[in-house]
This record gives sequence, C-alpha cells and structure tokens, in this order.
Amino acid sequence: MQILPGGTATFLLLFGLFLGAFAVRSALRLNRVLRLVRHGEHAEGRCADRRTVDRGPGMERSYATEYVFAFRTRDGRDIEFTDHAPGPFGFEVGAPVRVSYDPADPAGNATVAGPGAWGPVVMPAVFALGLGVFAVGLLLGFAAMRGWL
Repeated sequence: MQILPGGTATFLLLFGLFLGAFAVRSALRLNRVLRLVRHGEHAEGRCADRRTVDRGPGMERSYATEYVFAFRTRDGRDIEFTDHAPGPFGFEVGAPVRVSYDPADPAGNATVAGPGAWGPVVMPAVFALGLGVFAVGLLLGFAAMRGWL
C-alpha cells in the first residue's frame, strides 16, 4: 500500500524540502545575528531572569530554560528580550553581557552574541549546515530515483 503517489521518491522530495526550509530559516537567523554583531549598536546589559518554560505535553523534554536580558539604549529606553541558546552553560541572573541591537527596533532585534556568548551564532550555523547537507542529500536521492542524475 502506497501512502504517497510516487512512493519513496515523493517522500525524499517532501522531506528534503521540509528540512531545506528549516535550514534556510536557520541561515536567515544566523545572518540577522551576524549583522547585529557587526553593524548594530552595542550596549552593556545583564541577564535579568532565567525561567523554565513548559513546552507542552508530548515533548520528550517538556521544559526549556529561557533567558531574559535587559539593557538600556542610547536614548534611555529600558529593553528586555529573550535570546536563543545563549551558550552551553547559560548565564547567572545578574551576569553582565554585551548586547548588540538595531536602534530602529531594539526590542525585536537584539542579541547577546559576541565575546563570551557565541551560542546565538553557533546553534543557527549548526542547524543551517546540518539540515542543509541532509536536505541536499535527500533532494539528490530524489533526482537519482527520477533518473535525472
């Protein structure tokens, strides 16, 4: 019984495109973080909070640690934001951090990536490369099954 028309070839195509979409999403995040580190405004900030977030039922690890960072912009606004994967060991509450942000949207575009915290750069890079390579392999398998290679 075939679930998908085309069988294995269709599966390779759909799964390859699915993983490719996640690879592109990670690459775009990596690009945004690197742009902020290189061209954004910089400010001294601190780790304001470390909290446990419930991911919902059915997840293997149903809880995740989320870090909240706070800083003050040049024009005096106090901003709080969360950043993904701040590092392998995280931060203690109150720990100083270097924040890179976009002055046009500091709450929406800020990161702690940089010296001492390369997690926001490493994690999207690993996902983009790993998923990208796997997606290309699946799509090449699809092309080979169709006789295009």
